[in-house]
Amino acid sequence: MRIPELIAQRSPFISLEFFPPKKEQEWPAFLETAKELAHLDPLFVSVTYGAGGSTQTYTLEICEQLIKTCGYTVMPHLTGVNAHPKVIDAFLDEITEMGIDNVLALRGDRPVGYTGTDAELFAAFPHASDLIRHIRQHSPHIAIGAAAFPEAHAESPTFAADIAAMQDKFDYGAQFAITQLYFDNRCYFDYVERLRQLGVTAPIIPGILPVRSLASLRFTLKLCNARVPGSLINAVLQAEEEKGPEAVYEVGIAYARQQVKELLDAGVPGIHLYTLNRADMCTRLMEGLT
Repeated sequence: MRIPELIAQRSPFISLEFFPPKKEQEWPAFLETAKELAHLDPLFVSVTYGAGGSTQTYTLEICEQLIKTCGYTVMPHLTGVNAHPKVIDAFLDEITEMGIDNVLALRGDRPVGYTGTDAELFAAFPHASDLIRHIRQHSPHIAIGAAAFPEAHAESPTFAADIAAMQDKFDYGAQFAITQLYFDNRCYFDYVERLRQLGVTAPIIPGILPVRSLASLRFTLKLCNARVPGSLINAVLQAEEEKGPEAVYEVGIAYARQQVKELLDAGVPGIHLYTLNRADMCTRLMEGLT
């Protein structure tokens, strides 16, 4: 079923993001994790799509397994990185044959080690909005989600330019959005208000990822431009110094739980959890909140 219709029927909700294991022998353990999270009753689950389409085949196979073994409504990611329109069309046709009618449309990131130009890499789809427009024209039956950046995309010259780019995504056919992870709910609330002032009424779903360790926090900051409040940094550093990694995990879970509670109290449409394919983290995070 199309996600916009599902959202209209149930709010607030939980949704989950998974990434395909790189090796097929890891699939059984992954699927067990996915089954463990069924108790959260996710409205839908998204499945990532590697840089440059590197895990495209696994994305679709994992989607199929999640449907068959867990009964989930799935939404594969789709990127425009180094993608020919005919390849995109084939992907859309394939998911339609599988009974999937949702997709998360992304410009995508540069593959590690790429030495060419952006003009070559994003020749067909320079922006996510270009990919969204193409999907809408080729597959009007598919519901399209988009990525949102409460603190602006790292490559955006200004916050205003990022908001304008987001508005383009909705003008070209996106029907809902999921935010990049962030740590300060004020960023989310301000971001949504700015979009509402521009006439965007589509659901903006906050994406949440707890800090698991000091190393994971550093890695996260390399991937995106999320700002970390001083209070969280201090708590993490103190926990690491005084009690070790397990204490950092507890700090991260507690902080994310407070984020989620505040969001739910404010009436957000739902919460999207970046699972890192870990059931324990999501279970601890949502315990007693839904």
